[in-house]
Amino acid sequence: MADRTDGVSRRAQIIDVAARLFEQHGYHETTMEMLAQEVGVKKASLYYYFSNKDLILVDIHEEMIDHLLEQARLRDSAGSPVDRLRGIIADLVGLMELFPGRLRIFFEHYRELPTDQQKAIQVKRDEYHGVLVAALRDGVAAGRFDVADVELTALAVLGMCNWTYQWLRPGGALSAAQVADHFMELLLSGIGSPQTLRTEVSGGALG
Repeated sequence: MADRTDGVSRRAQIIDVAARLFEQHGYHETTMEMLAQEVGVKKASLYYYFSNKDLILVDIHEEMIDHLLEQARLRDSAGSPVDRLRGIIADLVGLMELFPGRLRIFFEHYRELPTDQQKAIQVKRDEYHGVLVAALRDGVAAGRFDVADVELTALAVLGMCNWTYQWLRPGGALSAAQVADHFMELLLSGIGSPQTLRTEVSGGALG
């Protein structure tokens, strides 16, 4: 049991160090030799966990999107559209606190993935996009959202949430939960029907 725990811990350490090196030096410029030296292991030991750096990149992307999909599946699909949208926003912004060292890699190095893995990850990204679109469509159907273009609104939500990796820092002035609440109220002020504005917008999550 201890050996397995140590292996998981070492694997996580390698991924964390690799993400930092990818950000500092660039993905293509980072070598397995550099990674082994930074982790403090022999190159042969590094290959026990990852045979090449492409697999590290794949691991980072799979971990992120699998986490988001798992959270979406755990959420009751029969819940209100407002609550589902609120949960999606909280999950996306929450990545900034859960995986702070890996987010730039997730958002900026998708096109560096090997072709087959990129296609597999894209299928999962499309599935998550569908979860968001469904929440918005159901909100429109229920009279909770006033949205002319659901697909465009979904892209706007993703863009707003995903860009937080550029400025939101763990331990900073705002927590991920505060930012998610503010984003939700901002959205409802823009897309909420009069009924939703009366019942869901409290007057300022940050105020």
